[in-house]
Amino acid sequence: METLLHSDALARFGHALSDPTRTQILLSLRTGPSYPSDMAEQIGVTRQILSNHLACLRGCGLVVAVPEGRRSRYELADVRIGAALGDLLGLVLAVDPACCPVADSEGCC
Repeated sequence: METLLHSDALARFGHALSDPTRTQILLSLRTGPSYPSDMAEQIGVTRQILSNHLACLRGCGLVVAVPEGRRSRYELADVRIGAALGDLLGLVLAVDPACCPVADSEGCC
C-alpha cells in the first residue's frame, strides 16, 4: 500500500514537470511567492493559460493559493518541493532526444 502512495505522489510530481509552463511556474515559485499576473508576464504566457496550469498544480498538491483581499498569491505547498527541484536541477542526465519527444505543452491533466 505504501509503495502505491509513493508511486502516486511521484507520478503527480512527474506530471507537473512534464509541461514546460508548469515547470517554469514551479521554478519561479521556488524563489518565493508570486501573483498570477506577475508570473504570466515573467513566463510569457496569457493569464488564462497560467490560470489553467496553476489549477493543475493545485490539483497535484504542489502549489497553494493564499487569498490577499481580492487577489491570490501563489506559493509552493511545501518548502521541500523547492528543495526537490533544486536537487533535480543539480542532476546531469544524458538523454537521447529521439527517445524522449517533447511533451504536448497545451492542456493539462
